[in-house]
Amino acid sequence: MYNKFMHPQTFIFFGPSGSGKGTQANLLIEKLKEKDPEREVLYLETGGKLREFAKQDSFSAQKTKEVINKGGLMPEFLPIWIWAQFFVDNMTGSEHLVIDGISRKLHEAWILDTALQFYGRIEPIIISILVSPEWATDRLEERGRVDDKVEEIKRRMDWYEKSVKPAVEHFKNNSYYKFIEVNGEQEKQDVHKEILEKVGM
Repeated sequence: MYNKFMHPQTFIFFGPSGSGKGTQANLLIEKLKEKDPEREVLYLETGGKLREFAKQDSFSAQKTKEVINKGGLMPEFLPIWIWAQFFVDNMTGSEHLVIDGISRKLHEAWILDTALQFYGRIEPIIISILVSPEWATDRLEERGRVDDKVEEIKRRMDWYEKSVKPAVEHFKNNSYYKFIEVNGEQEKQDVHKEILEKVGM
């Protein structure tokens, strides 16, 4: 049974592009606010923070914009800086934390471990949304964003398998975390329901 007086909860979403993890993160935030209205919910979506940063006028921001426009991969120090600064600026110790788009490589996962332990987060929950490459590709093509061209989608899928999956396995095999897998090839409300059941909410 969900208890609003429990310790602050941490949820970290993983899934390839097109898996719906952003949608599910927002649905979970709505549920947290409904069940525990007196506790703040912090949402960290690293990709969005990087895009915001790229709009600035600094040299680093312009270099970031170049990488984004070319569809390239960010050097690891940038996303780590983004989420580390977010933690330093916003954490109070009492809030729920929902994260999407973090620890995209194994060594970044190790650094995230140190941050979560530093802040005393108890049993962070990893939510891995499982979808096939074919299913995710269909969803991305339906979305029709400028960066959702077939060759770009394939590159992102390959990158997820090569770079992100080892980080996911790290969390799966680390007893500090609670790890759950969810079938993402359902209607979004059914995915949300499965997440709630598996996290015990």
